[in-house]
Amino acid sequence: MPADIRHIVFDIGKVLIHYDPDLPFSRIIPDPEERRWFFDNVCTHDWNLEQDRGRGWKEAEELLIASFPEREDHIRAFRINWREMVPYAYEDTVTVLRELIDSGRDVTMLTNFAADTFREAQEMYPFLTTSRGITVSGEVGLIKPDRAIYESHAAAHGLEPENTLFIDDSPANVEGAKSAGWQAVQFTGADKLRRDLATYGVAI
Repeated sequence: MPADIRHIVFDIGKVLIHYDPDLPFSRIIPDPEERRWFFDNVCTHDWNLEQDRGRGWKEAEELLIASFPEREDHIRAFRINWREMVPYAYEDTVTVLRELIDSGRDVTMLTNFAADTFREAQEMYPFLTTSRGITVSGEVGLIKPDRAIYESHAAAHGLEPENTLFIDDSPANVEGAKSAGWQAVQFTGADKLRRDLATYGVAI
C-alpha cells in the first residue's frame, strides 16, 4: 500500500503552464532548420538550465555573444520574448490544484525556473501564488533532479519525505524525487493525475 500522503508538491512548467521557446522563435527565425540549429548550438537547453540554477541573464547573454557575435540579436531575443513562451495555463490541471487546496490538502510547488521570469509568471498566472509555499531553483541555487533541491524543499516546508507526493512531467525529476525518499508520479495529463491521486488515496 502507498504511504499516507500528507503533502502534495507540483512542478509548474508543462504541468500547470505551457512552455515552448519555439513559439516566439518561429517568428524570429522562420526557417525551421536554422531555428533547430540555433537551439542545438546557441541558446541550448543546458544554457537555459543555468539561468534556472541562478545565473543572471546578463552573464548568460554575454557568454554566448562572445562565441556567436553574429547572433547577438537572436540571443537577446530569448529573454526579451520570454512571455510568449508561456502563453497559457493547463486549466484542467489548475482545477485539480485548486480542488486540492480548497479541500484542505497541503500543497506546495517545486520548480526549475529563473528567479526573474518566475516573478513574471506569477503576474501572468496568479494561481502560482496560491500554494502554501514554493521553491524556485533560481532562488536557491539548486536544480532538479539533484537530490539536494528536494531535501531543501522538504526542510523549508516541513514535509515528511515518505508522506510527500511529487508531480512532474520529467521522468528524471520524478526519479530525483524518489531518490530523496518521496513518492512521485509522472504527469502526462490531468485525467491521469486524478487517477494517480486516487491510487494514493487522495480524494478531491
